[in-house]
Amino acid sequence: MADQQQPNQLNIEITEEMAEGTYANLAIITHSASEFIIDFVSVMPSAPKNRVKSRIIFTPMHAKRFMKAIKENIERFEATNGMIQDMEQVEVPFNFGGPTAQA
Repeated sequence: MADQQQPNQLNIEITEEMAEGTYANLAIITHSASEFIIDFVSVMPSAPKNRVKSRIIFTPMHAKRFMKAIKENIERFEATNGMIQDMEQVEVPFNFGGPTAQA
């Protein structure tokens, strides 16, 4: 009987590959009347093209719940670790602090 789930409890499984995660330093958000689409991109300074690494599609209701969950988690993080520095203006392509590439 130990395998039975409690009511309202999810049984979620993650593959080893998915658990490794995918790095992204840019999110592009678009929406229609029925969905929000977030494309996660890893922008590298020397790459001629950058590809979408992951795309998440939300209903408007779930997009709002996601926004609230992110806000709550950022507040918890900052309470423990201090304020996260915000970038007022993001330049694309990003400058990674190294010398600017020249051809």
